[in-house]
Amino acid sequence: MPKQDKQQEGTRITDSSDDDAGASASTYLVPGLERGLRILAEFSAREPVLGAPELSKRIGIPRTTTFRLLQTLEALGFLERVNGDRNFRLGVAVLRLGFEYLSSLELTDFGTPVLQRLRAVTGLTTHLLIRDQRDVVFVAKAQSHEPMFSSVKVHVGTRLPAHATVHGHVLMGDLTLDALRQLYPEGKLEQFTERTPSTVEELDLRVRECAAAGFGLSEASFERGISVVTAPVRDGAGAIVAAITATVPRSEIGATEDEKNRLIEAVCGAAIELSARLNHRPDADDPTARLARRHAAAAH
Repeated sequence: MPKQDKQQEGTRITDSSDDDAGASASTYLVPGLERGLRILAEFSAREPVLGAPELSKRIGIPRTTTFRLLQTLEALGFLERVNGDRNFRLGVAVLRLGFEYLSSLELTDFGTPVLQRLRAVTGLTTHLLIRDQRDVVFVAKAQSHEPMFSSVKVHVGTRLPAHATVHGHVLMGDLTLDALRQLYPEGKLEQFTERTPSTVEELDLRVRECAAAGFGLSEASFERGISVVTAPVRDGAGAIVAAITATVPRSEIGATEDEKNRLIEAVCGAAIELSARLNHRPDADDPTARLARRHAAAAH
């Protein structure tokens, strides 16, 4: 090939590369794959069974297309029919992916022994949670060995609405009011109990309260007869990436203020321990770290 042609070819390659770099990311989306994943995302604990008509309406595509996508997802094991009907629920392939994801998380590797130590100190069932947009997801647990506390059986993979739980309020501690409004553009938030925040502004107040305290506390505010203490876990950049919680199967945290404070300090201590494993170094005035130091002092 002549030298000039090679130079022209090189120019053409460079120009093509520049065009690719400047192209919109949406150019590379695969519509069928996008629609299939959106279908899977519609299933939840609150709506475990859905049919083609409802999914077609939600996704905004024709029923025939929806049904073909459902059949494809069924063939791959991501969906299964309910009683041989035209309705579907999530299949075992989704579960397999979920467990593969959880096992790949460095967070769970570091977090599991911390949960086990917190369980040993408190006697309570302990969990590690992350936030997935508007849900909190339980990604690791240490089940209590105490018979009176064995009734707490929240499983790994369980999802709860972030705005309605103290776990979510703690996990959203980094979000500004504007960010919360983007996450919850609706005027009214879904109510689960009379204590659920009904507006984004009320949610923001709860989030700010947890951030200022360094932990969140709920006494039967989401589920009757269940109380929790939750504290944030931060990474090396200082961002909230998870939360650690201890669950009390009663409507109150402790019989006395001292008992309640000891549990709060122990949970904060565990959160700071896991944060340290993620290379976080808290500021001197960090409220979670301050409570953790009290726990450390009491232990010695």
